[in-house]
Amino acid sequence: MPADLSGTWTLLSSDNFEGYMLALGIDFATRKIAKLLKPQKVIEQNGDSFTIHTNSSLRNYFVKFKVGEEFDEDNRGLDNRQCKSLVIWENDRLTCVQKGEKKNRGWTHWIEGDKLHLEMFCEGQVCKQTFQRA
Repeated sequence: MPADLSGTWTLLSSDNFEGYMLALGIDFATRKIAKLLKPQKVIEQNGDSFTIHTNSSLRNYFVKFKVGEEFDEDNRGLDNRQCKSLVIWENDRLTCVQKGEKKNRGWTHWIEGDKLHLEMFCEGQVCKQTFQRA
């Protein structure tokens, strides 16, 4: 049975965020500011339907999707690119593949113990983040 990722989560740690943002082509000034932020992630899960809000003092991002259904994703507020995204369950991990201008792009969310983990990947760069319940 898939994990329940619902909740409000606050960033605890982030590894290689700079490398990931560089792979996305995010400008120098934005990368420096973004590295200092401690975003809050709010995940609403209803079966296989998800709404994820990522909020920070710099920018907010919102995505809504249903597992197994490809959708057009507008990454305005992140790297401002459009892509086709498909989210699937891989055991208890929620994994997204994003097809577009950048190659090998996507993310994976999962819960381990009382922490939410997120791996974001793009063109060989992997950023690993850990969140705790707010």
